[in-house]
Amino acid sequence: MESPQHRGGVGDGGDGGGVESVEKVILRWDSTVSEEARERMIFDGDREEVHRYLHAVDEIQRSMQSTSVSEDPNKVNTTIQIAMARLEDEFRNILITHASPIEGDSLLDPSTSSHSYSSSDHCHEADDDRTTVAGGGGGGDCAVEEEQLFKSSGGSLDRSSGSGMSSYRSISSIREIDLIPLDAIADLRSIAERMIAAGYLRECIQVYGSVRKSSLDASFRNLGIEKLSIGDIQRLEWDALENKIRRWIRAAKVCVRTLFASEKRLSEQIFEGLGTAVDDACFLETVKGPAVQLFNFAEAISIGRRSPEKLFKILDLHDALFELLPDIDIVFQSKTAESMRIQAAEILSRLAEAARGILSEFENAVLREPSKVPVPGGTIHPLTRYVMNYISLISDYKQTMIELIVSKPSTGVRYPGDPPMPEVDFSDLEEGRTALALHLIWIIVILEFNLEGKSQHYKDASLAHLFMMNNVHYIVQKAKGSPELREMIGDDYLRKLTGKFRQAATSYQRATWVKVLHCLRDEGLHVSGSFSSGVSKNVLRERFKAFNAMLEEVHRTQATWLVPDTQLREELRISISELLIPAYRSFLGRFRSHIESGRHPEAYIKYSVEDLETSVLDLFEGNPATQHYWRRSQ
Repeated sequence: MESPQHRGGVGDGGDGGGVESVEKVILRWDSTVSEEARERMIFDGDREEVHRYLHAVDEIQRSMQSTSVSEDPNKVNTTIQIAMARLEDEFRNILITHASPIEGDSLLDPSTSSHSYSSSDHCHEADDDRTTVAGGGGGGDCAVEEEQLFKSSGGSLDRSSGSGMSSYRSISSIREIDLIPLDAIADLRSIAERMIAAGYLRECIQVYGSVRKSSLDASFRNLGIEKLSIGDIQRLEWDALENKIRRWIRAAKVCVRTLFASEKRLSEQIFEGLGTAVDDACFLETVKGPAVQLFNFAEAISIGRRSPEKLFKILDLHDALFELLPDIDIVFQSKTAESMRIQAAEILSRLAEAARGILSEFENAVLREPSKVPVPGGTIHPLTRYVMNYISLISDYKQTMIELIVSKPSTGVRYPGDPPMPEVDFSDLEEGRTALALHLIWIIVILEFNLEGKSQHYKDASLAHLFMMNNVHYIVQKAKGSPELREMIGDDYLRKLTGKFRQAATSYQRATWVKVLHCLRDEGLHVSGSFSSGVSKNVLRERFKAFNAMLEEVHRTQATWLVPDTQLREELRISISELLIPAYRSFLGRFRSHIESGRHPEAYIKYSVEDLETSVLDLFEGNPATQHYWRRSQ
């Protein structure tokens, strides 16, 4: 069989004329009867043959509208059907030829530098250049800004390149790329124009949507976006879900700003002006399914079970979607795409509500935290560390949270059986503070309230005071260590907290050392009578024995207690020494001779002033101390 490319056609001197001549051109490429026509594609061959075939299609279509044509309408209609079937195959083949998915690494490589361009900038990308996403942002790794890298070629744009990513333009933060070369787009448009004119709009849209959606699905896979139902997502373990959220945030920006925007541009290039909203119909046929798949992930998170550990990833999602919303409005701006805009806005609203709900539940969890086992040594309670780390992270999301948290905390008992609530008057704190700042202060208040309850489980009052000192000091230091948190809480409130831990330190000293120092009082030592007056050696010996016993007990127990902050530990030791050492030195100086003049003075004066100074240095290390480490006085 002679190759169709070398056969005669319209106007080339072939047999017959008019409709009969163009019918021959169309029938030569009928793949149902010609094996060679099945094996070859018109648009892959000689451009002259392409023009000949399109001219034949135009002629046969005009013949359908002409009243002077004497041809059998059924025969002409059959020829039109054959031509449309062939054009549909050609249309599909061109789309498939240029349907290579975008590689995920080319879009998400954070190592490549990025450039921004205005909406009038165009540039050409060499084959080895990559489109990149540069990572960045606050809360533990979450906000990622995507930028595409394209190289300038002197301002000219090579539209004939077969590369799938040959150009770039900027609209707001949208980054479009050429998915198909311009010469192929011209061919697709010429085919679409004729199919739509012949009444084959539905077939054209279906073929276009099917091929482009397959390419988009492959790009999704390259970006790491999985096809998961809302139920599948909600059943995932949180650790796995955190990783998927991070990946989703990066991928969503690329999907909306590059993939969807480029698909919209492609549909406009091929279909714009060929019918009422045909370009929009083709665009939605391509992206609606993938877009719903993309948004369903964020929706599943927004309606999932709320727990404190999810707050920051939800805020990351909220910030990413909030940032994308203007781009979503641009990409899905048509009336028929309104559902996409509405879904995105509703998800954003639900994420905001989830964040507010989690904060409220976190406050309740802090208030109700039930552990009753005292932490050994009166050190910092795990709850204190957790809560302060948590609100420090909240302060990192200050701007978002200030917008989301607009009402002050509820401080009253809401339901019968609720635990008692601490009393706090926010009227003194509201001036100059946001609702978020009041919530953070409220969390600290209820944390203190819970810690006070936990301190009651210590049998030793001194240890209870040390526990409160450690924990309130930690709260103050953690707040001071976060500039954002410190600014919101305010230095005036921090001064109140500082006063509280210093008061706890004073209470500790009173509970421990007043009893010890009581042994060193003068009261009851002096006796007077008709025959003699002076110091009662028996009472003095008992005082020294009681002092030694108390000191040894304090040393034995409180060496195992822990003040983890080095500076606080040193300050507390200095304060103890300032109470203990001068009192002991004075007592020893005044009454030492009375003991040494009697029998076995070493049994009563067991420790020198230097020994006491050494013993104080053993305190609050969290380690058992043995008495033989002391230097015994001689």
